[in-house]
Amino acid sequence: MNADIAMRFMKTVQKFSPNCFINANFELIVEPKNNIYFRLTDVETDLELKCKVIAWLSRPSCKGVSKYWQSRIRGIVNEFLGTDFTVEEMTEIYTYLGNDCNRNKCIKFIETNYDLSLLESA
Repeated sequence: MNADIAMRFMKTVQKFSPNCFINANFELIVEPKNNIYFRLTDVETDLELKCKVIAWLSRPSCKGVSKYWQSRIRGIVNEFLGTDFTVEEMTEIYTYLGNDCNRNKCIKFIETNYDLSLLESA
């Protein structure tokens, strides 16, 4: 785990979820009450962290939690990635990239500056 990258991301997360923390297993607990978290142990680069953010925060940014938390999680994603994704766009992102279902496509999505038209292509 790259501690510098993790701590920079934590500053963004804390703006939207002040109760976030990193536990003894190096899991970033983004929102404890809703059990939103992901592991940081294999994050060594900004690209790897962006992939994790898309894979594990796309779902709670558009479904599965209250509208309040959807908005806050979407705020984390958008601020960190420098984007302005809507609920509908996050739903599409979750459909094609959520749960780390297609890491290669996720990397291409990031490298093309988050080109949504890439998602539906093969």
